[in-house]
Amino acid sequence: MFRNQPVAFVIYCVLCLVVVGIVILFFWWLKCKGTTLTVTTDRVRLRKGILSKSINEVWHQDVRNVQLNQSFFQRLFGVGTVGISSAGQSEIEISVTGIPDPDRVKMLIDQHRRR
Repeated sequence: MFRNQPVAFVIYCVLCLVVVGIVILFFWWLKCKGTTLTVTTDRVRLRKGILSKSINEVWHQDVRNVQLNQSFFQRLFGVGTVGISSAGQSEIEISVTGIPDPDRVKMLIDQHRRR
């Protein structure tokens, strides 16, 4: 959480003195724990949710575009945002922020895409 948004994390930690920050950090932590990006040899799968569940999959053969975005702080801490769009959609289908080593994730997707 800190590596992805360090300024917001520090602000929320300061707000913990007023209890509001604890609630915000707890829900942010739940959101982070409930998000899983899986890259297999066949597809990329995004699963979100702890109590409820949402799954989005894109098969490698359908991947049209892989986007990688990193802010200055994200580059410093080695995290970033990975976005994937398929041939069937005009916009990004899977977008995940806070991915450690996003270059490696993009490389894995590209590698499986070419097979």
